[in-house]
Amino acid sequence: KGLDNNVTTLGISLTVFALVFDFMKRRKRWNYPPGPGTLPFIGNLLQVDVTNPSKTSQKLAKKFGKAFSVQVGWIDIVVLSGYEIIKEALCQKPEDFSDRPILPLTRELGILFAKYSLSWKEQRRFCLSTLRNFGLGKKSLEQRVTEEAGFLCSEFSAKQGHPFNPHILIKNAVSNVICTMTFGDRYEYKDETFLELMHLLEDLMKSLSSFLTQVVALVPVLSHIPGPHRKAWQLHHEFLDFIRKTVKEHKESRDPAFARDLIDSFLEEMEKNKGNPETSFNETNLLHIALDMFAAGTETSSTTLRWGLIYMVLYPDIQKKAQKEIDNVIGRDRPPTMEDQVNLPYTNAVIHEIQRYGDILPGALPHMAYQDTEIQGYFIPKGTIVIINLSSLLKDEAVWKKQHQFYPENFLDSDGQFVRQEAFLPFSTGRRVCLGEQLAKMELFIFFTSFLQHFTFCIPPNQPRPRENGYFSIIMSPHPYQICAIPR
Repeated sequence: KGLDNNVTTLGISLTVFALVFDFMKRRKRWNYPPGPGTLPFIGNLLQVDVTNPSKTSQKLAKKFGKAFSVQVGWIDIVVLSGYEIIKEALCQKPEDFSDRPILPLTRELGILFAKYSLSWKEQRRFCLSTLRNFGLGKKSLEQRVTEEAGFLCSEFSAKQGHPFNPHILIKNAVSNVICTMTFGDRYEYKDETFLELMHLLEDLMKSLSSFLTQVVALVPVLSHIPGPHRKAWQLHHEFLDFIRKTVKEHKESRDPAFARDLIDSFLEEMEKNKGNPETSFNETNLLHIALDMFAAGTETSSTTLRWGLIYMVLYPDIQKKAQKEIDNVIGRDRPPTMEDQVNLPYTNAVIHEIQRYGDILPGALPHMAYQDTEIQGYFIPKGTIVIINLSSLLKDEAVWKKQHQFYPENFLDSDGQFVRQEAFLPFSTGRRVCLGEQLAKMELFIFFTSFLQHFTFCIPPNQPRPRENGYFSIIMSPHPYQICAIPR
C-alpha cells in the first residue's frame, strides 16, 4: 500500500510539474505579438495547417494583424505579413532576423539552413564568388542558358504536337544549368543517373512536405517515432551519397591549376585551410552546399516555368499578345538575349506575373531571431522562429490592381511600360536573400521567351483544364497536367 501511495504521489508530482512547465513555456511577455489561444502541450498545432501554411497565415493575419504568434508544441513562431514590417525586419534589422532554426533534417550544415555565424558568412561569400567565377552576370552563363533552352525546345518539338507532361523535361533543363556550375557538366535528358537524381529530388521534396515531417521539423522530440519523416532522412542520405561519389571522382581527376566547378573550387579551399581547426571548408560542408545549390537551383525556377505554361493555356489571349511582341522584337530566327528584356515590356510583365500569381515560395525559408529585438513595438525574444509571409506581399490589395487574378498589367503603367513594384520580393530580401536570384531571372526570361517564340501551347483535346490551384511541397507546385506544344 505504501508503494502504491508513493507511485500515486510521484504521478501527481510529475503531472503538476509538467503542467507548470507547460504554463511557463506558453507564458508570453506583455508586448509579444498576439495570437490564438494555445492548448496545453500541443499549443496551436490543431489550428495550423502545416501542409498549406500560407492559408493559415492569411487567416490569422486578418484577425491578429501584421505580426502574430502561434505555438507548435513549445516552439514559438512569429509570422510577419505586409511590406512595411517585412522590410523593417529584413532590411533595417538584418542581423536580428538572419538566424535559422536547427531542424532535424537540415542540422546546421550547408548554406540555406546554416546558423547565422562566421562559418555561414564564409560559405556565402565563397558561393557568391564561385558563382561569379563560373559565369554569374557574364555573357558566358547567358550562352549556357540559351543553349539549354534550345535543347529543351528540341524535346518539345519531338512531341510533334501530341499531349505530354512537361514536368521532368523542364526540371532536367533547369537543373542542367546548375549542374554545369556545381558538378562541371550537363546531363543528357535520358541519362539514367540524371533521371534517378531528378526522381530522388522529387521524392525528397514530397517527403519533406508531408504533415508528419512538417510537425517533426517543429517538434524534434517526435523524430524518434516511426513515420514518413524517416523516408525524408533516407532520401537525404541517398542524395549525399551521390554527391560524395561525385566529390571522390573530382578528387581523382582534378587539376589544382584549373577549377572546373564549385566542387573543384571548394576542394582548393580545403587544401588552403588544411590544418586550420576553425575552418568551415571541410568535406561535410561541401556535400551539403552542393546539395543546397543543386536543389535550390532546380526546384523554384523549374516550378515557376511549369506554372507559366499552365497560365498560357488557361489565358490564350495573353499568350498571343506576348508572342506578337516577341515576333516584333526578336523574330523567330535568333534566340532571345537578356538585352531584349527592356524591349519586351509585356513579356517581362507576364513573367513577373507568373512569379507573383504562382506564389512559389509563400513562406520563404524559416528565419530565427538572432538576438532579442523589437518590430513595430512588439518584442521578439532570441530563438523565436520567424516566418516571412511572402504571400502577403504578392497578394496585397493595396499594391496590385487585381491581386487574385492572373493579370500582367499589374506590372505595366498606362503607357504599357514595365514597372517594378517594391512589394515584389519572390526571392525574399536582406542577408538571406536567394543566392541564385540573378541566375533565376535569367533562366525565367530566356526559357519562357524561347517557349513562346517557337510554340503555341494549348490544352489537349478531351483533356481537363489544368488546375489553377497548387499543392504545398515546401514550394507551391502545380498538379500534374498535359499540354500540347504546337510548333509555330
